[in-house]
Amino acid sequence: MSQPPDHNRSIDARAFDEVATSPMRVIDRGVYRGPHLYSLTPMIRIKLDLGTLEEWPSNRLAGFTERLLALLPGLHEHGCSFHERGGFARRLEEGTWLGHVAEHIALELQSLIGARVTRGKTRSVKGETGVYNVMFSYREEQVGLLAGRLALQFVNTLLPPELQGIEGLDRIYRDEEEPDFEGPFDLDASLKALRYVHRRRALGPTTMSLVQEAERRGIPVLRLDDQSLVQLGTGRHQKRIRASITSLTSQIATDAAGDKDLTKSLLADAGLPVPRGDVVRRAEDAMRAAARIGYPVVVKPLDGNHGRGVSIDLSTAEEVTRAFEEASQHSRRVIVESCFKGRDHRILVVNGEVVAVAERIPAHVVGDGERSITALVEGVNKDPRRGEGHENVMTRIKIDDHALGVLAKAGLDADSVPAIGQVVYLCDTANLSTGGTAVDRTDDIHPDNALIARRAARAIGLDVAGIDFIAPDITRSVHETGGGIIEVNAAPGFRMHLQPSEGRARNVARPVMDMLFPRGTPTRIPILAITGTNGKSTTSRMVGHILRAQGLNVGLTSTTGIYVNGDRIVEADASGPWSARVVLRDPTVDVAVLETARGGILREGLGFSECDVGLITNIQPDHLGLKGIDTIEDLAWVKSVVVEAVHRNGTSILNADDPMVVSVRRRAGGRLGYFSLRGGTDMPDFLREHIEDGGFAVVREPGLVDGGEIVIHDDGDSIHLMRAAEIPATLDGLAEFNVQNALGAVAMAYAQGVPVNVIRMALSTFTTSFEQSPGRLNVFDGHGFRVILDYAHNPAGLQALGDLILKMRPRHRRIIGMINIPGDRRDEDMREMGALATRYFDEIIFREDPARRGRKPGEIIALLAEGALAAGFPEERIRRILDEDEAADLCLRRAQPGDLVVLTPTDVEAMWQQVLEFRAAPSISFDVEVDRMAEPVGGWRRSA
Repeated sequence: MSQPPDHNRSIDARAFDEVATSPMRVIDRGVYRGPHLYSLTPMIRIKLDLGTLEEWPSNRLAGFTERLLALLPGLHEHGCSFHERGGFARRLEEGTWLGHVAEHIALELQSLIGARVTRGKTRSVKGETGVYNVMFSYREEQVGLLAGRLALQFVNTLLPPELQGIEGLDRIYRDEEEPDFEGPFDLDASLKALRYVHRRRALGPTTMSLVQEAERRGIPVLRLDDQSLVQLGTGRHQKRIRASITSLTSQIATDAAGDKDLTKSLLADAGLPVPRGDVVRRAEDAMRAAARIGYPVVVKPLDGNHGRGVSIDLSTAEEVTRAFEEASQHSRRVIVESCFKGRDHRILVVNGEVVAVAERIPAHVVGDGERSITALVEGVNKDPRRGEGHENVMTRIKIDDHALGVLAKAGLDADSVPAIGQVVYLCDTANLSTGGTAVDRTDDIHPDNALIARRAARAIGLDVAGIDFIAPDITRSVHETGGGIIEVNAAPGFRMHLQPSEGRARNVARPVMDMLFPRGTPTRIPILAITGTNGKSTTSRMVGHILRAQGLNVGLTSTTGIYVNGDRIVEADASGPWSARVVLRDPTVDVAVLETARGGILREGLGFSECDVGLITNIQPDHLGLKGIDTIEDLAWVKSVVVEAVHRNGTSILNADDPMVVSVRRRAGGRLGYFSLRGGTDMPDFLREHIEDGGFAVVREPGLVDGGEIVIHDDGDSIHLMRAAEIPATLDGLAEFNVQNALGAVAMAYAQGVPVNVIRMALSTFTTSFEQSPGRLNVFDGHGFRVILDYAHNPAGLQALGDLILKMRPRHRRIIGMINIPGDRRDEDMREMGALATRYFDEIIFREDPARRGRKPGEIIALLAEGALAAGFPEERIRRILDEDEAADLCLRRAQPGDLVVLTPTDVEAMWQQVLEFRAAPSISFDVEVDRMAEPVGGWRRSA
């Protein structure tokens, strides 16, 4: 962020209330979920207009910095641009704008609730005084958005009353189901609200530990729902987890573990120590079972969890009856079993090995001779390590009916005052979820006990198992002390091992990740990403065609849909991040080929964290004037995001013939490669030096035939691949733009390690048929005249197509063109498109995109015609028709044998079908046809 203005300059000293003020205003917000224009780190972006506060940086606001740092002392740790403790405080003292302040507050608020994040940046918006993009990283999207909203409210409350006011907060975050964030700002209440959202939305400790371990190893992580279903890895290499349930967890084993009676039977059959017991449905049966087994007994639900409804050490029929009533609230069937004496342990077994052991101690307080049990519980719950549910290391203790029952059994109640040092238990079970604590005993377990746990996990069939184990002394074998297994748990929680109340923390996520992805196992499929102004779709399809020829199942995204192994699974403009994620989540895909358009990058960044090969086809002045992208340099910045995301061991491939593409080479990641149509003596000097230095490039070298020869230069070697004319899509080498697309495709495939013979064979079978490349140079000759269907939707695209048309002109009597341009392009782009059309067509039909993108009916056609007429094209050879179908129909009806009709569609599939189904009518004059179709529209005629 740039420095504030000179704060010593003369400023109007009138009182605040005499100065016209405008409040802060939130203009827009966005969520970058992948690499984006400003960072490779996912971030929240808030577009903020400071209004009057543009003139009031932090050092001009008396007491602002002091109050802020007093309320949020953690800001002293923020290094900011100085990269050292106290750096941000120094910026505050020197003077920084309030958008930058909000960025740091949003980071600190998230860190205070346990969602620690550190990356952020604030940038002024070009051409908009006082407007900034405030950006900060996040762990969970909704938490980040709320933190951004609260940060701005925080800033606002520190301002003098005369400068306070902020508009548009609901643009950042609003959820009717969650707490109200309106009203005066209160830090404690705000943190409480933020914790509430974090608790609802964030991953639990078990899932989070696995996600963090995966991220440390560079394994891609994709969250699949709002709960804990997470994909690790991509494509065919993916595994899934939900807490400690993994892709390898057997459903049969999970069901068996959920049936406590079946578990006990399986363990007993394996010769493992388990308590004797019966399953009952009535209290009377429970009493009889207890008498038969012998007191003391345990009563618990057959399929319960987290210790709910469990009562232990029951010694009378009355206690059994009460325990049955409690257990039956959680399950219709209840287990009565003998009670092992000893301490409660959880043994975690992963992939057949004991990886952690914790002794679990039930929720309890220790008397001080002065306070009641209720007061002691309140004191224990003040421990910052305790929270609600599973959000913290430990869970707050609750005095509920079960706790009161346990107290009554000991002759106490909530108002009792225990003696000094007296330990009072408030729960029968030692689960952390009921307020228990954990002590690490991993290094203490006796080998016999560890063997029993390992065999128990195998007997049930679980890859990750939590063995509940009672032993008087875990360091001695239960074969001599008594005790054994009371339960086997699928999906055991890791919290007690990750952050025990006492003892060494154990990274139990590591062995799980070792099991899911053994050393040397791939975790991600290759990603090949293509961006640029024109040629993206064709290049993507060529690359996909080559990779399929190698025997790979290709996931392809493009403007016509999402394809898996050649089958279209989604019909849409699928060149954005959502489509990329669809491919990366598909478990059948071997390699992803992703067309990556400008719009998705601006909206939410890339749909992947990094790619193996990135390519920029070209950068032309298209889509300018939209979303802050006003110059071709701005557009180059957007496109460069793809090659910036290339892995350090990957390859960035640039069009050496496009100066704007070459200009981004310093931002490109991995190895640098080029492709170029300019071989031989026309080769640019920098490219020649690159090749002579052993660099990688694919070049069309001049040849004796049209199209020249495609040559791969790499590490000093030159591989002559094939003649460009041998690629059907180049139309015998005439379609130079497809020669260029082929060069890029060859470079990507070669960089990905595809054998040269496979590349050659695949390209020799790549055509411009509608089936292989819909809307890209599709040719139909079935009506006695030739029809070309091509999505040339901008001046650069039309010029490339026009160069081919000029080469084909000697073969055709007359050339008729239907031309359109999307309505969100600039007026000058539309005029240029109209003028360009006059170079290539004998007759032009201008039509409009049905969406028009904010333009009035007829406005686009008027600008296209204006450009054509300014270029000297005769008015009588221009036709104006709003409707796409009618315009195409007129072109087809006008055509005679030997003519060439060029159609540039919006709805590619519908227009191709229209071409196929066209049936020529008896020839009529153009004027008669026009008169028949003419209709008044807004003071002018649809066709004139």
